[in-house]
Amino acid sequence: MTHHDLTGRTALVTGGAQGLGEGMARALAAAGATVVIADLQDEAAASVAASLGEGHGAVHLDVTDEAGWEAAVAAAVERTGRLDIVVNNAGVEVSSLAADVEVSDIRTMLDVNVLGTALGIKHALRTMRPGGAAGHGGSIVNISSVAATIAFPGIPIYSATKAAVDRLTRVAAMEAGKLGWGVRVNCVYPGLVPTAMGQGLAVDMATLGLFESPEAAVGAVVELTPLGRLGEVADMADAVVFLASDAARFITGTGLSVDGGMGM
Repeated sequence: MTHHDLTGRTALVTGGAQGLGEGMARALAAAGATVVIADLQDEAAASVAASLGEGHGAVHLDVTDEAGWEAAVAAAVERTGRLDIVVNNAGVEVSSLAADVEVSDIRTMLDVNVLGTALGIKHALRTMRPGGAAGHGGSIVNISSVAATIAFPGIPIYSATKAAVDRLTRVAAMEAGKLGWGVRVNCVYPGLVPTAMGQGLAVDMATLGLFESPEAAVGAVVELTPLGRLGEVADMADAVVFLASDAARFITGTGLSVDGGMGM
């Protein structure tokens, strides 16, 4: 057994039906955790859960809905009697120049990225703390972004919401520690990964006139990255497994940059 072994633990991953969330769910399962995928995409979530093998599951969740969170964590606890890991990964990004932001897009990103993460932290803490439905402590991993640490054009509101995820993480970690709840709260700052969201972002940058082409936008990101490449899903997933594991047992309230040095 290694410090990264998650055997016997239960993890809930939001937005786990595709992209980074799917990769995180697969990595947690590979480390031994029982994984519950919480997503709006019911069929895709169920398909991913089934592909992980027996014991894993999926639950419908709109992260902006409090009743939905109550049902999702209850379903995770009912599956194994535990909830040890919550990964708040679900997020949305709408590109725009700061001079052209739409109120509806601002509200969407605030609702999913900030409210959704805040509710995930809330219900994870209430479930994991002493006296909660699981009550054995645990680890919360929130997914921020390198956009929270740099001034990259075309994503002003997304960047602001991901900076908010960092602040939520640190305050929740402080409270959980001070109150002796045994829950660690950390976040990850992923760099650009060529998932559907990442590829869409590159197209948006060209559409906004910030770069000559999507390829030029990607090239600019690579040029800003000391390690000289885009991120991979596995890079982000491995970081989540680490923060969820006993290898990170004395780490809380931190933001782990997994961006090839782009945000240094």
